[in-house]
Amino acid sequence: MNDGTHEVRELLGRAVEGVTGPSTDPAAVFGAASRIRRRRRAVVGGTGLALVAAAVIAGPGLASGGTERAVTATAPTQLTAGTGRQEKLAALLPSGVGKVEEVSWPVLIKGADPAAGTDTGTGGPLDGEYAVRRDGGVGFLHISVRSAKEVAGKHPGGDPAADLCAPDADTGDRRADCVREELPDGRVLTIWRQPARHDEGTPVWGEELTGRLLLPDGRALSVRDSTGYDGDGRLGPLLSSPPLTRDQLRTLMLRPVLVAG
Repeated sequence: MNDGTHEVRELLGRAVEGVTGPSTDPAAVFGAASRIRRRRRAVVGGTGLALVAAAVIAGPGLASGGTERAVTATAPTQLTAGTGRQEKLAALLPSGVGKVEEVSWPVLIKGADPAAGTDTGTGGPLDGEYAVRRDGGVGFLHISVRSAKEVAGKHPGGDPAADLCAPDADTGDRRADCVREELPDGRVLTIWRQPARHDEGTPVWGEELTGRLLLPDGRALSVRDSTGYDGDGRLGPLLSSPPLTRDQLRTLMLRPVLVAG
């Protein structure tokens, strides 16, 4: 019998002194105590394993008594879940364009309240901003339909149907690679290339294709086909080229669904 067992027997003997009844049999009490000790050892052993597992999961900082490192999950960028816009737009795009995800520029770029990004408040069924992920980069498509009143307001004293490819009256500058089409049904489509730029207080935008489709009723559809931007809130590196080619952008803008209603 080892010293530990002898010590336990001595303690049990003291504990049962003065106790009456069947349980005062030292052998019975010792057997019960042995069973209790085994159960306690099992519990302690399990607890120890749980603590070791927790330390491994938490990382070496916690296991060694250091400061626990906080892990922050990446917030989702999809801000209009359930609208079905991104699925409808993706169905209109050719294969190979990339993964389309509906986002909000005010939230990404300006830190606006995400709740405000659930309604674009504009005039077309697919109006909004969309991230396009491809080959490790992230570009964007921005679709907007403006009312005839809004279009006229942007051309005070001027003609909304004026040639956008003509030289600027003040500077003489022309839009790069600008092509204007007057379609048989009265629509006027203009597409040009916008070089990379950085306006004061805004992100560094990559190159993009910009299109405007002026409708016979005075409304206008605008689409930005952008390689992306660098700055706070960006979702990834710029694409090497806009999500859509010029021909693909033209095809998309001539689809009636973008201006329906």
